[in-house]
Amino acid sequence: MRVALVHDYLVQYGGAERVVEALLEAFPGAPLYTSIHDRGSFHGPLARADVRTSFLQRLPLPAARRQRYLLPLYPFAFRRFDLRGFDLVISSASSFAKAVRPPASTSHLCYCHAPTRFLWDFESYARGEGLSWPVRAGLRPLIRNLQRLDRDAAQRVTSFIANSREIAGQIGTIYSRSSEVIHPPVDAAQMPISGNSRGEFFLVVSRLVPAKRIDLAVAAFNVLGRPLVIVGEGRQRRLLEAQAGPTVRFVGRVSRERLIDYYARCSALVLPAKEDFGIAAVEAQACGRPVIAYAAGGALETVREGETGVLFTTQSLADIADAVEASISRRFDPALIRAHALRFDTAVFRSRIREAAVRHLGREATA
Repeated sequence: MRVALVHDYLVQYGGAERVVEALLEAFPGAPLYTSIHDRGSFHGPLARADVRTSFLQRLPLPAARRQRYLLPLYPFAFRRFDLRGFDLVISSASSFAKAVRPPASTSHLCYCHAPTRFLWDFESYARGEGLSWPVRAGLRPLIRNLQRLDRDAAQRVTSFIANSREIAGQIGTIYSRSSEVIHPPVDAAQMPISGNSRGEFFLVVSRLVPAKRIDLAVAAFNVLGRPLVIVGEGRQRRLLEAQAGPTVRFVGRVSRERLIDYYARCSALVLPAKEDFGIAAVEAQACGRPVIAYAAGGALETVREGETGVLFTTQSLADIADAVEASISRRFDPALIRAHALRFDTAVFRSRIREAAVRHLGREATA
């Protein structure tokens, strides 16, 4: 089958870009259409891909600035791609990639990381970005128009694939569309299982922004007096460091090799926020380490209470502290934890996404 891939933008490497890498491996030779591309930010499959950019790429602004300041133009940039000659278009979308308009004879599968969050939860997003009240008021008419365009684009998608049950629910609520769930790829099989039976410290791996509730983890470990290592960067780092006691250590952004070493040496990964999926939770489990997670969102799909981790039900200092102590008192089987993580391996994703594509085209052919 002749497949084209579409992604929102390629300006930094993250979880969505891991999905695109796996899609490129699942459909070798497929061209990759995107709005803007910062070529110097990628290596591996994304550096070798046949990337085809929109007219936004030619505008005289750095890629990272274009991503934000050209917001009203994204739906139109994706509409202008010529996708004739393909049997199937697969979009990887957390914003406007789903706006592409392939010919009527071409099916469009949208792998949805999340409905366009800054549109459908604009007030929370604006507060998190520190936008003033006058700026928020000025943006609301634009946001309403973009919401309409986003909903219209979702109705033209042939079928949706959600990255978790949490996102499938959001797709149903916001777009009134059903979706199949295929969890995102995690290189679980490539991660070494830890030989450290109890661990040396607890671990957080996260962007340091308010929505991730790292402040709760810091407060809990201040009270517990147990060692906590925090991997990641973000605008809250200085504030969180000021709140942290002597047992809490910030190490910033680290290499992949060093991150795996932290996973292998930790007693457990701590996940204080509601995540759509939670790749870090699966990576820690791939190393045989348990996860202490807020019982909501993706954690309900990736963590098994009592077997691969401990779930707590309220986002509070007391609940996190109790869950940490509970994890210390339990004996977890690293091999069992790793076996659970392998259900989310990249090879599983590639197989399932190819099966979905073939199954979908088969249905279209007989319709």
